[in-house]
Amino acid sequence: MDESTGSTLPTRDRILRATVELLRRQGYDGTGVKQIAREADATLGSLYHFFPDGKGQLAAEALRVDADHYASLLRQGMESSDDPAEGIVAFAHLHIEELRASEWRDACLASAAALERIGHSAPVQHDYETALSIWRDIIAARLRAVGVDEATADDAACFALSALEGAEIQCRATRSEKPLVTAGTHLADLFRGLHPTP
Repeated sequence: MDESTGSTLPTRDRILRATVELLRRQGYDGTGVKQIAREADATLGSLYHFFPDGKGQLAAEALRVDADHYASLLRQGMESSDDPAEGIVAFAHLHIEELRASEWRDACLASAAALERIGHSAPVQHDYETALSIWRDIIAARLRAVGVDEATADDAACFALSALEGAEIQCRATRSEKPLVTAGTHLADLFRGLHPTP
């Protein structure tokens, strides 16, 4: 049921991509299914064919897609060095590049959407909790790999995510890279203090 509209992406993928982009910039409450269909160059019939439960189903799936992307970016940064301190700085700069490319408009969808839907959508809340767990473990795993004990690594990863998410909000508000650069620098100092220098 693909529609030929000049895009190389199948209709379902276009709808999902449009949902991710709109939710990042407008949030759940500010985005409607008609706008999603229009941005995806698809009909409402196509949208409901692929996502029969409508906006809620779309948001949950878009959140998973975006959470996977964030996890991939986090892995890329953290695995770029054997030193977790260098890895967290690398991730901060990768995140800055993406924010700058979107002209500071694209939030981490998982966080933005989840905060709007917590208490209203159990699937979205569950998916967000799952995403947080995966992100924390990516960071904690790199710390454990250099000898940091499990409890300390988990706590440091939780703190790191809190700092990075807050820094992203400030970057978007100020249209500046400074909050993420600062967060990355201080998290690196924290990480270096958790394990012996090789």
